[in-house]
Amino acid sequence: MDLSQTVLELIDFRSFSNLWFWIALAVFWSSASHWVLGVPWDLVLRAKRKGGQAEDDFHDLVRVNTNRILHIANVSGLWLIAIVSFVMTGLIVLGWVYGVEFAQAVFLILCPMSLVGMISIRVSRKIQEESLVGDALRKRLSRHRFWVQFVGMISIFITSLWGMYQNLLVSPLG
Repeated sequence: MDLSQTVLELIDFRSFSNLWFWIALAVFWSSASHWVLGVPWDLVLRAKRKGGQAEDDFHDLVRVNTNRILHIANVSGLWLIAIVSFVMTGLIVLGWVYGVEFAQAVFLILCPMSLVGMISIRVSRKIQEESLVGDALRKRLSRHRFWVQFVGMISIFITSLWGMYQNLLVSPLG
């Protein structure tokens, strides 16, 4: 066995049998769950417990991030929709028409993340329209976090089912 064959066996390009894909999937969803609208969840809890400076930091961070999200959505929203639609369509065609497993894996990460992005824009608009502060703001972020986690659970479940199916297809059992 030569060096190039050893390296290629070590770096498995099949996504669903690769440990790095599953680690990346876990990191994506744990980060999405921890950073609610760009605000770390521990800051939300600290603001509730301690108040004072932590509460001020919490409100400032929510204000900055909702302004940023809404600015991006208002200025380049149509372009983002077009680009994301193009990329998703390309991944679907590559993944399921041409059978490229890497495209399937990327789609199974990016599609639910784009759904989380849309939910984040909607929640940012609600926060700005209703001028939420204090407990009402924390409740809105908590509800948003719940839905992000729900989308993440469904996404991980579907991805794991599809990954197991793909692994069974190429295994000696398939």
